[in-house]
Amino acid sequence: EGKDPYTHGHCERLADLSVRLGDRLGLPVEELTALRRAGYVHDIGKVAVPDTILLKPGPLTPEEWTIMRQHTIVGERICQPLKSFRLVLPIIRHHHEKFDSSGYPDGLRGAGIPLMARVLQLVDVYDALTTERPYKRAQSRAEALGTMASEVGKGWWDAELFREFQELLQESNQG
Repeated sequence: EGKDPYTHGHCERLADLSVRLGDRLGLPVEELTALRRAGYVHDIGKVAVPDTILLKPGPLTPEEWTIMRQHTIVGERICQPLKSFRLVLPIIRHHHEKFDSSGYPDGLRGAGIPLMARVLQLVDVYDALTTERPYKRAQSRAEALGTMASEVGKGWWDAELFREFQELLQESNQG
């Protein structure tokens, strides 16, 4: 967030909503703590991404994407020495994996993606869709969920987890 003014509040939103989804799933307290921490530090590896790439208003080139995709590995490396981050490291590394194995950095598939990484990734995608960025307008809640449902259909996200996420948002909208 320090490098990208368009992401103001992103980490707080991720931490809070990830913990709410994790709590809904019945995750134990230590995993909820890991989700909260990961919400704040999941993109710490972006400190190694040049501002010309991070803040670029248009599409990234293949070479720029290669650099951007390294942020998950760099972030894991930065946090590796922290003993209290043992459960956070897989979230940092794998929050850009996709259920069909087309994500990065390791091309994990399905349940091979750690559950907490799948929780954070759904919240991260939702927040990215509903937040204005230099290269796109913010989508409404309904538009974002529609986009994500389409992506579930492509095999990108965990369908059952997405259903739980939709229900969580629906319930919080009524409360």
